[in-house]
Amino acid sequence: MTDDPLPDPLAGLTDPRALSLERFLIRTRGGSATQSAWRLSVVCGEGQGAIIFVEVASDETFYRGEGIFLGWPQDRMAAAYRALLPKSEEPSFETQQLG
Repeated sequence: MTDDPLPDPLAGLTDPRALSLERFLIRTRGGSATQSAWRLSVVCGEGQGAIIFVEVASDETFYRGEGIFLGWPQDRMAAAYRALLPKSEEPSFETQQLG
């Protein structure tokens, strides 16, 4: 059995890049409370779009696509969201080797 690499979630998009990551309030169907969500705005050669990330509970999340991401399956949007997230500018934590 071979380990096939996972397909590129951004395949078919030309030079995709994140424009902004914004936190905003959202209400879901059937939900009685207002929740926070993240909106990752993206531009590429094919146009613009956004991936909305909603964490309903610690074990329940979903994604919603707009524009170029409309109709994408949940697993592909999740992978694209992770791939396009802006990288933190803070240095990563490293332990010093003493002695």
